[in-house]
Amino acid sequence: MNHSPRLSQKITNIAESATLKVDARAKALKAEGRPIISYAAGEPDFATPQHIVEAAETAIRDPKNYRYTPAAGLPELREAIATKTARDSGLDVPASQVVVTNGGKQAVYQAFQTLLDPGDEVLVPSPYWTSYPEMIKLAGGTQVDVFAGADQGYLVTVEQLEAARTEKTKVLLFVSPSNPTGAVYSPEQTRAIGEWAESHGLWVISDEIYQNLVYGETRAVSIVEAVPALADRTILVNGVAKTYAMTGWRLGWMVGPADAMAGAANLQSHLTSNVNNVTQRAAIAALTGDQQPVEQMRQAFDRRRHTIVTELNKIPGMKTPTPEGAFYAYPDITGLLGQEWEGITPHTSLELADLILEKTNVAAVPGEAFGPSGYLRFSYALGDDPLLEGIQRLQRFFGIG
Repeated sequence: MNHSPRLSQKITNIAESATLKVDARAKALKAEGRPIISYAAGEPDFATPQHIVEAAETAIRDPKNYRYTPAAGLPELREAIATKTARDSGLDVPASQVVVTNGGKQAVYQAFQTLLDPGDEVLVPSPYWTSYPEMIKLAGGTQVDVFAGADQGYLVTVEQLEAARTEKTKVLLFVSPSNPTGAVYSPEQTRAIGEWAESHGLWVISDEIYQNLVYGETRAVSIVEAVPALADRTILVNGVAKTYAMTGWRLGWMVGPADAMAGAANLQSHLTSNVNNVTQRAAIAALTGDQQPVEQMRQAFDRRRHTIVTELNKIPGMKTPTPEGAFYAYPDITGLLGQEWEGITPHTSLELADLILEKTNVAAVPGEAFGPSGYLRFSYALGDDPLLEGIQRLQRFFGIG
């Protein structure tokens, strides 16, 4: 009899996406009739802009989209992405250095697979997006966390990165704006980190998926714009999901040096082949068409940002820095732990998240999904009215209002 495990160890060791898990639970409870308000999903509540939908409707009637196309993406889309990268990231690249992927998530996965060998270390500023650790493990890499709390605005320093660097360090993960914190590195901070990475010959994977969702006078400066010398050792990952309310369309991309993109395209040719052609045609319309709907969404997010920060900070024990990008608030809730709330004393943010879901029908993602306990992530990509109502439920539960 074969006594080997039914499944591979690498698969059984993968943790479920915590954000999707919380969102699924919230939806299940809502289906049971409970008045759930969920701040769990990182997903705009807006419809995809109409001109993008119309481009897809046209594409689905065209037989040329029923066939295989190049694994790395339609030439027209790769050109559009190269143009966007020059405009927003300050990096001029030919379309041949663009690989179109099935969502930004696949772009990140392929970037780690392209660069990492077993034992290579990746410096990961923490708090971090919940999928990075699993992707690094699947590529054989070792994650090294570099933590910055609310007192630092969730922004790591060069000194912290240098203290974490070893001879095995190969990659720095750089994310600005951040999921889960909404933090954005200043141009000066970005330049300092980029120059440090370049001086040590590190690769950089820069996740720019929230690049166009910034507020006030803030601009998310790309690390390759801040330090052009890094361009030969940087992979930019991005996509249409967040900016254009296209999460379900599943289209992202990678931009990087020719050898890295050739390797990533080779991997994709065996993994998925080309991305859905109708979605690619829609993405062309997104990148080259009317940007006014995007601006309207951004303004709505900005309004909600002010609301959620103001209202969360009315709760004693919550410290919520003002996010400058993305659509998340990430309060430090350590002041609420260790106290009794309706007969229950939570000691971790996971326990607190469970408590507020049970008692207030409000779903938020605990800090354990993104690194250390002691935090909750609230997405403000939901309507103005439910956003305010959910926070008011929390205020009442914690003795305010």
